[in-house]
Amino acid sequence: MHPAFSVIFLTTLIGVGQGLFLALFTGQSYSAVELLPSQDSTHFYGIGGFLALLFLIGGLIASVFHLGHPERAWRAAAMWRTSWLSREVIALPTLMALVFVYAVMHYFQWDTVLFTSITGARLQASLVVGVLGVIATFILFLCTGMIYACIKFLQEWASSLTVINYLLLGTASGFFFATAFAAWAAPELMRFYGIWTAIITLAALVTRTAALMRNRRIKHKSSIQSAIGVRHTTIVQKAQGAMGDSYNTREYVHGAPAWMFRAIKWVFLVLVFPVPLAILWLGLAENSGSILLTGFLIQYIGLLFERWFFFAQANHPQNIYYGVI
Repeated sequence: MHPAFSVIFLTTLIGVGQGLFLALFTGQSYSAVELLPSQDSTHFYGIGGFLALLFLIGGLIASVFHLGHPERAWRAAAMWRTSWLSREVIALPTLMALVFVYAVMHYFQWDTVLFTSITGARLQASLVVGVLGVIATFILFLCTGMIYACIKFLQEWASSLTVINYLLLGTASGFFFATAFAAWAAPELMRFYGIWTAIITLAALVTRTAALMRNRRIKHKSSIQSAIGVRHTTIVQKAQGAMGDSYNTREYVHGAPAWMFRAIKWVFLVLVFPVPLAILWLGLAENSGSILLTGFLIQYIGLLFERWFFFAQANHPQNIYYGVI
């Protein structure tokens, strides 16, 4: 398939926003049961919530460039009963609204304690909003992944690993940003977030590698023989019946040379996993927010390559015919 940069930025940016919000909620939850020290509500959870919202807004803006008629974007939600894309269109603004409320409650200190247990655990109003936001976050991950996993004839995508990788890669990048942010706003939480970043990144490495191995072994169900109903083994396409390109040859083929396609796979494997983990270790050892932010940026660049490869690797059955101009 032809990778659209608008969708690449959409999926990676909202992934960071979702992961960052999960990190903030996780830190607050641990603090509520006194497993972590409490943090300044305004400077950490408030500003952190607004940063997560900015990532989500950035992804939403990127998606507009993928629309032929942006003024009709509202119609995308009309098919929510059957379309994962429509469900994503509903889930994203819902999550943005909840993240906004969460950030405002913390930034302006409008939070309140609803219940305190005998052990000292506190149930805050912002935690209730946070729980709703976490539910919306996982629903959005599910919708985004299922947009591609539900397409059965694109066998490279039609796997539960697609949804799992969207979840883990987005969460890993968000936790990495939270680690860098904590170095400035909440140093006591930096190592907590760093450990979780390493765990989630390693889990993503396992599942992404599993997806690559699965796709390498795929035996495609369609062939020239099955298309025309002739089982002869020496059928060869001589021409597609046109001298130039067309929509089919532009939108369903990535167009990159084979060497570049192979190289990008190794580029993203290096930039998303070992290099960020090494920089994460260095940043934690040096207690340096600048080093951690550099690691996040490198990982995000790697995610752009990863998402390009994800889209380009899918081989549409129509390419049996249109694969050669």
